[in-house]
Amino acid sequence: MEIDLNALSRSELETLITGAQKALSTLAERERQAALDAVEQAAREHGFSLKELTGLAPTKAKSRGKIPPKYRNPEDPSATWSGRGRKPQWIKDAEAAGTDIAEFKI
Repeated sequence: MEIDLNALSRSELETLITGAQKALSTLAERERQAALDAVEQAAREHGFSLKELTGLAPTKAKSRGKIPPKYRNPEDPSATWSGRGRKPQWIKDAEAAGTDIAEFKI
């Protein structure tokens, strides 16, 4: 397929370029899909899915549950703190007053 590019007009050349770029794009997508299909087939032959091998398989989220409290406010027993995250204001106030946090341990 030989095309005499010198014989084409500007609009014909631009149309040819646009068409060639589209053809390259679709060819690249077909090649990518063929490679993906080959990899998936190889994974199946070994008893795995591609998602399992790439780490993209959905995993079960760990349920941590509620963390039991480690500290209790002596002035308000319903106010507790697990020791994780931001300190509640009553802990901050007690520390500012010089109280050791160990005194609030449950």
